[in-house]
Amino acid sequence: MDEMRILMAHMDDPDQFNIDTYERNGGYKAIRKAIGSIKPEELTEMVKQSGLRGRGGAGFSAGMKWGFIPKDPTLTKYLVCNCDESEPGTFKDRLLIINDPHQLIEGMILTSYAIGAHLAFIYCRGEFFDGIARLRETVEQAKKKGYLGKNIFGTDFSLEIIVHPGAGAYIAGEETAQLNSLEGYRATPRLKPPFPAVSGLYGKPTIINNVETLCNVVHIVNRGVEWYQSIGKPKNTGTKIFQVSGQVQRPGCYEFPLGVSLRVVLEKAGWMLPGRKFKACYPGGSSCSLLTEKDLDISMDFETLAARNSALGTASIIVMDDSADMVKVATRLMEFYQNESCGKCTPCREGTRWMVQVLRRIEAGGGTFEDLKLITGVCESMAETSFCPLAVGAAPPVISAIVEFREEFEAYIRRNPNAEKPLKMAIAYPYL
Repeated sequence: MDEMRILMAHMDDPDQFNIDTYERNGGYKAIRKAIGSIKPEELTEMVKQSGLRGRGGAGFSAGMKWGFIPKDPTLTKYLVCNCDESEPGTFKDRLLIINDPHQLIEGMILTSYAIGAHLAFIYCRGEFFDGIARLRETVEQAKKKGYLGKNIFGTDFSLEIIVHPGAGAYIAGEETAQLNSLEGYRATPRLKPPFPAVSGLYGKPTIINNVETLCNVVHIVNRGVEWYQSIGKPKNTGTKIFQVSGQVQRPGCYEFPLGVSLRVVLEKAGWMLPGRKFKACYPGGSSCSLLTEKDLDISMDFETLAARNSALGTASIIVMDDSADMVKVATRLMEFYQNESCGKCTPCREGTRWMVQVLRRIEAGGGTFEDLKLITGVCESMAETSFCPLAVGAAPPVISAIVEFREEFEAYIRRNPNAEKPLKMAIAYPYL
């Protein structure tokens, strides 16, 4: 299967961020086609029928999500673009906002029109200094051309877009924590229900979509539902930007139809470094289970990876070759999740801390075989009882590392002469 550039079609044009170049390459035709000519509910139905699924990780139907917005025209509604992008291994949104930002703005205009929003926000990761500056410049360019502001194209549809720097927290990528951050509070998740489409930003109906999701809307409007349905596979239509990082020759972003095999994506990225063999990868960012050599021909789509007990997530493929130490990989990832836990719920706050301490002790040569049972038990407890998806995502990368590469963990544990002895908890874990 060959790479199919749709969202990335003009990534190699160094002037694509400029509005004149964007228009020359077909930009802003979609909103001219839609606003005033297609009814908002018809646009929502188009996106639903296209099969577009959220590209931020969850993979939920975008059109169905829009359909949850109350139809009452007197209600204030908001659109929030999630550009926080803090998942390890993910960098597609940064590519899009730097190189083709007007594609995002046009997608936001279409989405706002569909749901009846007149104020939209781009919540951009605070560390993306260049991206924030580029987005603000893009919004001003669109205003000057009449694509944003009052009575767009002489209709009664008006829209303002505000670029909001993020709070520098991984948890702010979770949609309700992001809403709290936008409102000026600490980025901690909210209890659901109510879901944001019913009660979101400032208690009003709110749709939160990822950058890549919103960019896809432009092409669905321009080329039609049937065209979009023809790409990919059933229930997994369209293309996906696969981000490949780690121990490969050409790390970067590659756009393929959903359903491409893992092997094809890795070959496009140049395969492993010279003299090295593929060992494993996280296929959807770090918050999922490992794939190994036996999975190289797996279909990279939502259902197939879910059946493998992994996830497509953000399609951020973190690659490890045969030089990788899986104990160190597991420890480093759990350190990340411990650091990024907001601390709101006990299973996540305490569970990630415990796992870091036990994994560090194994790595230092003081582990026991009972530790592997403890790690599995605590990870399962975190996944089942935590308040938000952070701890749910923290468990699979570690558990899958133990399942797939148990011999590496046992090799570390055997360094301890007392590894076989069942120690009392107070002695074995004095710091718990």
